[in-house]
Amino acid sequence: MIPDLGKYASDVLSAYAIALLLLGGLVVISLRQSAKARKILEDAERKTRK
Repeated sequence: MIPDLGKYASDVLSAYAIALLLLGGLVVISLRQSAKARKILEDAERKTRK
């Protein structure tokens, strides 16, 4: 059930592709920052427990 986009097909599809790439980039950045923050917090907890 693909809509007929006519002469705007390339514009619409490229906008979707750019949006998906940006969302994927945000997910990757978020996961990296989360892992970095988790490591920093775990290191801080280890230092306080000693």
